[in-house]
Amino acid sequence: MLTTFIGLFDLHGVGEYMPALLKGAMTSLALTLCIMLISLPLGLLIALAKIGRSRIMRTLASIYIEVIRGTPALLQLFYIYFVLPSFGIRFDPFWAGVIGLSINYSAYLAEVYRAGIAAVPQGQIEAAKALGMSRRKMLRLIVLPQAIRVIIPPLGNYGISLFKDTSLVSIVTVKELIFTGQIISSTNFEYVTVFTIIGAIYLAFSYPSALVVRWLERRMKVGGKAKAPATTPRATAATP
Repeated sequence: MLTTFIGLFDLHGVGEYMPALLKGAMTSLALTLCIMLISLPLGLLIALAKIGRSRIMRTLASIYIEVIRGTPALLQLFYIYFVLPSFGIRFDPFWAGVIGLSINYSAYLAEVYRAGIAAVPQGQIEAAKALGMSRRKMLRLIVLPQAIRVIIPPLGNYGISLFKDTSLVSIVTVKELIFTGQIISSTNFEYVTVFTIIGAIYLAFSYPSALVVRWLERRMKVGGKAKAPATTPRATAATP
């Protein structure tokens, strides 16, 4: 099998399509950054709504989280790009992908935020209340700073996962890395070479990020003084 792989792996002509693959990788990276910029604050707002005093807001936040986590990300992308135009709502493929995955990730990040907030010692919250702090001030000065310390490593892991999950937006014709590789391999039939290089590109982006996340875990001493929030494995949710 290894001999067959070596025989099929041909670097001849890589220089011709490598720029296209790198451009696709940059599109994947741009998608990742845009989605994180939207889903991070959106997830926090949803988490605060879920733990808030308003029963209506708690119910709406819970419904949002359960519906989004209970349906595949691929279906959500289909709905945004192919179904909404029936109601006169149309998005550019890139932004359809950004909106779809932002909605999906915000539901998961909301649970990460909620778990991080729940990890803050109750005694500190009671002490803040005894000092007469308002709920907003208590969240800003006491709860969120400690929660963020706990949730940063999980957020980093979600960011790594998101970079790989951007391959899902190829279904709405966004020319990210996987879509670009499909176009190239369909013309030169060098599937082994093209998709091996794509795997190497994903690894080149993801592995350094994973090292940073591990460093943050050690730096923040997650698992020692603070307990990391439990999260649902991202892979099962993103797989169509």
